[in-house]
Amino acid sequence: MTSENPESGESRAASAPGKKAPQKKKPRRRLSRQQQRRRMLLRSALTGFALVLLQPIAEWPLVRRAHARLRPPGAKDQDHFLGACIKCGQCVQVCPVQAITFADITEGLGSGVPYIDARAQACDFSCDALSCILACPTGALSHEIHSKEEVHSGIARLARPDACRARLGKGFRGTTRGPGFRGRLRHEEVDRWNALPVAEHPYDREICDLCVIECPIGESAIRLEALEDSDVPGAMTPVVADACVGCGVCEMVCPEEPTCIVVDPFGEEAMG
Repeated sequence: MTSENPESGESRAASAPGKKAPQKKKPRRRLSRQQQRRRMLLRSALTGFALVLLQPIAEWPLVRRAHARLRPPGAKDQDHFLGACIKCGQCVQVCPVQAITFADITEGLGSGVPYIDARAQACDFSCDALSCILACPTGALSHEIHSKEEVHSGIARLARPDACRARLGKGFRGTTRGPGFRGRLRHEEVDRWNALPVAEHPYDREICDLCVIECPIGESAIRLEALEDSDVPGAMTPVVADACVGCGVCEMVCPEEPTCIVVDPFGEEAMG
């Protein structure tokens, strides 16, 4: 019996066709202390440069804070609301007309906080019991409010008086906002419990008064008055009273584009 030299066996394995000899790893080159120091300085400089470039992005939420938005019924002042709201989405889920939505990342500190875009979908108090307030677990929406008349989200304002159809003595016939508008509104004379698509509810008014007849609070919040010193026969003008709660229905149903009447959220002056 002959003994095989391990080295000769390795050489034969390496020389066998189709097989490559294993390559030995080159030892890593160790850096000198001076090289290590230079590398650390370079990394520190790059990190500092990156932080300088990213600083405006980091400060963006503080600079932006939040837009002056129309908040759900019962929202307290802006700072209290932003501090108390945990963005749980309970108010969004229970709203029967889906008037409440979440703010996107452009809102800074207000990102993810619920708000109402009245032009797209106003709060028409279809829930009667203010479901969003009952669903709020933190008190961001005041539980001291028990009726829609006690809400103070904002106040309506005639932003484009020159385009207002009532001030021009014009009526309105047809459906407001066009057939593609997806907003909904409860008409108590049609259906006491369910909100109907705005695009399916036609109007026939000699003088346009949609902002008045659709207000869920009534003429104590907004009414039409004769426009004095006007050369237009039958000209009227909307007059907003202190009872306005800022629900945004008048803004949603205005047939003009852009809307003639808007709702200014309370606390807007604090936003700067």
